[in-house]
Amino acid sequence: MKDSPVAQAGPVAGQAGGMNYTVNGKLFSAAPQPGQCLRTFLRELGAFGVKKGCDAGDCGACTVWLDGTPIHSCLMPAFRAAGRTITTIEGLAQDGALHPMQQAFLNAQAFQCGYCAAGMIMTAAALDEKQRADLPHALKGNLCRCTGYRSIGDALAGVTAVEPDVAGQACGASVPNPFAEGIVTGRARYTMDVAMDGLLHLKVLRSPHAHAHILAIGRDKALAVPGVVEVFTWEDVPRRLYSTATHEDHLVDPDDSYILDNVVRFVGQRIAAVVAETEAAAEQGCRLLEVSYEVLPAVFDPVAAMEPGAPALLDKGIAEKGNIYVDIQGEVGSVADGFKAADAVHERTYSTSRVQHVHLETHGSIAWRGDDGRLHVRTSTQAPFIAQQKLCHIFGLRARDLHIFTERVGGGFGGKQEMISEDLCLLATLEIGRPVKWEFTREEQFIGATTRHQMTTRVKLGAKRDGTLTAIDVHVVSNTGGYGGHAGETLAASLGSPLMAYRCANKKAIGYAVYTNMVPGGGFRGYGSSQTTFAIECAIDELARLLGMDPFEIRRKNMIRPDDWMASVWKDPSDVDFGSYGLDQCLDLVEEALAAGRGLPKPAGDEWAEGTGIALTMLESGPPTEHRSGAQMALLPDGTYHLAVGSTEMGNGSVTSHRQIAASILGARASSIAIINADTDLAPFDTGTFASTGTVVAGQAVALTASAMRDNILDFASRHTGVAPAACRLDGDTVVCGNQQIALTDLHAAGSKAGHRFEAKRKAYLSPRTVAFNVQGIRLAVHRMTGEVRILHSVHAADIGRLINPMQCRGQIEGAIAMGFGWALTENMVYDGGKMVNPTLRNYRIPAFADVPPTEVYFADTHDTIGPLGAKAQGECAINPVAPAIANALADATGVRFAHLPFTPDRIFSKLSGQP
Repeated sequence: MKDSPVAQAGPVAGQAGGMNYTVNGKLFSAAPQPGQCLRTFLRELGAFGVKKGCDAGDCGACTVWLDGTPIHSCLMPAFRAAGRTITTIEGLAQDGALHPMQQAFLNAQAFQCGYCAAGMIMTAAALDEKQRADLPHALKGNLCRCTGYRSIGDALAGVTAVEPDVAGQACGASVPNPFAEGIVTGRARYTMDVAMDGLLHLKVLRSPHAHAHILAIGRDKALAVPGVVEVFTWEDVPRRLYSTATHEDHLVDPDDSYILDNVVRFVGQRIAAVVAETEAAAEQGCRLLEVSYEVLPAVFDPVAAMEPGAPALLDKGIAEKGNIYVDIQGEVGSVADGFKAADAVHERTYSTSRVQHVHLETHGSIAWRGDDGRLHVRTSTQAPFIAQQKLCHIFGLRARDLHIFTERVGGGFGGKQEMISEDLCLLATLEIGRPVKWEFTREEQFIGATTRHQMTTRVKLGAKRDGTLTAIDVHVVSNTGGYGGHAGETLAASLGSPLMAYRCANKKAIGYAVYTNMVPGGGFRGYGSSQTTFAIECAIDELARLLGMDPFEIRRKNMIRPDDWMASVWKDPSDVDFGSYGLDQCLDLVEEALAAGRGLPKPAGDEWAEGTGIALTMLESGPPTEHRSGAQMALLPDGTYHLAVGSTEMGNGSVTSHRQIAASILGARASSIAIINADTDLAPFDTGTFASTGTVVAGQAVALTASAMRDNILDFASRHTGVAPAACRLDGDTVVCGNQQIALTDLHAAGSKAGHRFEAKRKAYLSPRTVAFNVQGIRLAVHRMTGEVRILHSVHAADIGRLINPMQCRGQIEGAIAMGFGWALTENMVYDGGKMVNPTLRNYRIPAFADVPPTEVYFADTHDTIGPLGAKAQGECAINPVAPAIANALADATGVRFAHLPFTPDRIFSKLSGQP
């Protein structure tokens, strides 16, 4: 790594004075620290394929073999493995050949971000035939947040999903991820997978109070701990306000945060940082800090927070009124007239829950000053360029003196569209002069990172007897927590496409984003539209029931059509347009699949009720605010290409699709294009990888750059051969000019002699924005006595334009559906007075293999006129219709409307038994 003291740690055999360990066939003599677990011990020996996801034995990312038996290494004391044979993912391949299970995962591309893959492979490779026959049980100890597990099941079944990489045919083919072999062998490097001389460790003390003023922080006892180097409090940091949210237009988020503050506004807010030689010393230092608080009144409910006399959270002139950060109001037509004209009116309040992203790689950063004198930050972020801008603002740095980059990011889902680890690491490096690392624990992810905004939505619909909508009235209250990052943008999104999806002359919406003493909300897959899609799609079903209409029929009558003006509640012109339209196809595909009767039968017994539900969604491809991306390419002397793109790869598949887009335009194989991304030194500017912009913005930049690269090559080839440009074309690793065929290597050599530069660079800007559509169908059974829900048949249809990589597209959708199942059925952040009481994976319960039934995934046949090569957004919109489809199926099964997420068995039982 250039200008960096970072290097891969290699295990050194024969250390004196320790215990003997055999790791991947090598003998070590080493002494673990008292209480050290095997996971951290192995990583110190250089086995970075052993990952951290929980430190509690819940996720399986740290799975290794101990004498051939898979174990969770975070649960085993390192000293107990002495004298035993340990195998990590790095030692699974033998004699240069992949283990059959590694090859199976490679063939099926059974990963997305890949962070869970090593542990998953180690477990899967040890299964016997009996265990393979019961994967829900056999894989219960290994979690994946990205894939939805179908591809993992495919790998174990020997399914091959990857297709040949044929020159000129890359676009539309399921070619593999360029870093796939590194993922299955453990060689792929994630944020923390490095060793560094002189590395210090940072830990933070977090507030036990929801609202308090810090009177004093005593540091003496902490500084007396052996190994503690420094303690930072609010008195030691720049007093510059900023927002942790990363948007190019910084004005869309309130500058309401300090690096460290003397006022805390939620349980879990960081109040001091301790830097030490070891994590243990840093943690001990945090425990010995003596903090005096003046506890202040707290408010947790956003409706109560809006009331006169509610405790005021901010005194910085941020909020519009009291604790209301922002309100949005708009109306087209007249809903009053619409309701007067209605033959039927439905009104109900719905609410969605606060959930966590649970990317298996937690937040983390490493900062250091390089040999070049510059500052470097290696971090897990979705927006390295915006993080660079914010850090320069806070610390008064020049951009050229600060280098931000990612390598592999272990999942994001919007949670890493936040700058919450980089600042303290950089502060410590600036002050101490040594490299500093901070890696969140899983508990910190729950209590100190961001969540999906909890929203409560009242929907009132009016319609004629034939189902024609006459009025839509929506009222939203969003709980943004102690800080307002993403609050305005998610609120605007909640009042955008979910209302646009239906044709109605009279629409009205009022929304409030409100500060409370809860953990802050942030960006999350679906980004605000998920919450109101849930409410509106439930309300549409209830209106259909009131009118005696079929759920498909009422949607077909009222859904937006390609010749409609896309109207939400704002009268201003919009840059949203139909680049393609496939909503009608999606409804047809789901209806046909549900009618076919596939899936599982209803369990036997009268206590089981069966129901079917559907929901649709529409989502703009990208945010309404600024979003830019650049790409640059070069033809190399060996006839291959180098591509640099600023966007982040976090399991979204952008590095694969970007290579495919470029290869398709250049008539090349995807494998002939080397790619680097998300590096402020080595790639052009990119706003960030969020809001499904990896394809429609960064992909467009790649398409424009590849086209310019093609023209550059053909122009020189024409001049070199004397053949007209129109008679020249690229064909794999050659250029064909008339009857002449020239190898790219020879052409490059000729160009070099002539002083020609085979280079190109282009930029893309997000406007206009096209729209994607998704429809989810669910058939389920619910047990009337226990509240258990079983998904019997899941069907999803997506209109995402041309499929750049069908395998990846399907995987993205399946992952979003699995996350939707979790939001609807199992995930629940439980609070007591602002304190989360279940901040562990074991008690929070993201879906495991057993919880995610297979989904039939279909794609509308469309080709977008706005997106690159006919493609459009795919990464997040599939989550939006899942929860309302489940809610509608529950209502169909029981006759009872469940209007509040999540649908846990206790809530279902209470409702069905008539309890309040």
